[in-house]
Amino acid sequence: MHKLVFEKFEAIDFKDYFRLVSNEKVMAQITERAIPKEEDQANYQKLLQRNKQYELYGSYKVYNLLTKEFIGLGHLTVNENQIDEAEIGYMILPEYWGEGYGTAIAKKLIDLAQLAPITTLKAIIDPENIASRSILIKRGFETEDICEIEGLPGEILSRPM
Repeated sequence: MHKLVFEKFEAIDFKDYFRLVSNEKVMAQITERAIPKEEDQANYQKLLQRNKQYELYGSYKVYNLLTKEFIGLGHLTVNENQIDEAEIGYMILPEYWGEGYGTAIAKKLIDLAQLAPITTLKAIIDPENIASRSILIKRGFETEDICEIEGLPGEILSRPM
């Protein structure tokens, strides 16, 4: 199992964040397009605001403890319209795909979620992303809906906490 470090993103971490969201392979599973830098700087400011607003919820940079290499991000986000519900998600740089990092990140995010006052944990994936579905199903998630989300195909999975 990978030894990972989870730390909330801070203002100085934009470069690592941008490595993910500007990567076409990563974003093919999320928005089907890489995000331009100007658009992403605005998104990053919102991410930083959410990170400050909540102690537990937020977006975490994920590093390999031994090599100090940036692997990706994981997020635990409260549903502000239904505060007993939260969502997990993760993005991993392509050079680390298939090495068990998705499993390790999902496990850590679920562990974090167990500390939160929530009853339901959700995840939204591209229905074509078989690897993410497999990771989530093995951790007790079940498909709730397959639908269009902001014009893109989406699969919503959930599990009770």
